[in-house]
Amino acid sequence: MSGISNTTGRMLARREQIGQSIDDIISTPIGTRLMRRNYGSFLPQLVDHPATAANRLRLIAATAQAIMKWEPRTRVLRVNVGFNAQGKCELSIVRRDTDSVDSVALKVTVGGAA
Repeated sequence: MSGISNTTGRMLARREQIGQSIDDIISTPIGTRLMRRNYGSFLPQLVDHPATAANRLRLIAATAQAIMKWEPRTRVLRVNVGFNAQGKCELSIVRRDTDSVDSVALKVTVGGAA
């Protein structure tokens, strides 16, 4: 199964479509989608908190929870959290898609100043 890129309109392979879906899930605040109020993650509410160990753990948990709930085609293996010079949260996600034995690395940037 393949999909369409939300930026270019071109066809995407399944692996890229899952990555695009994960990006959408974790960057969408819960409660902002009409007719689908539970969709998204708590990540946008958490990214501007201090970068303490407890808050990093909350970011990891919010990421894994949202992906497990909304993207059944993949399993999260590892999530690492970092912050870039612009103050944006950088998530390094390692996942394994259900139809593959290979792990896939994905980097997603969320939040911070525009």
